Amino acid sequence: MRKLYIVKANEDFEKIISNKNFTKNKSFIIYQKKNNLPYDRFGVSVSKKLGNAVFRNKYKRKIRAIIDNYKKNYNNSKDYIIILRKGAIDKTFQQLQEDFLSLMKQKRKDN
Repeated sequence: MRKLYIVKANEDFEKIISNKNFTKNKSFIIYQKKNNLPYDRFGVSVSKKLGNAVFRNKYKRKIRAIIDNYKKNYNNSKDYIIILRKGAIDKTFQQLQEDFLSLMKQKRKDN
């Protein structure tokens, strides 16, 4: 994922999360907010409560890989914050991918 498509600033995370437009399942919480850019931006968060730095980075890489595989399906000028939940720890990559895609489809129906 190119740096252009990443939400990194803490203030951006806070703005998107404070918008309170979210969808969740056992694996993820996805917040979204409209942006004024011609592309989507994604931010990924994994809590320190779930594991050490190696664990958190591993799951961030998995989530970014899923986003890269399917980002062309979601070109709608929005910012997304994806938060990993405790229920995702025991799941395989395939199951995480299915959970993520089902949430994104649900987000598309809501809007």
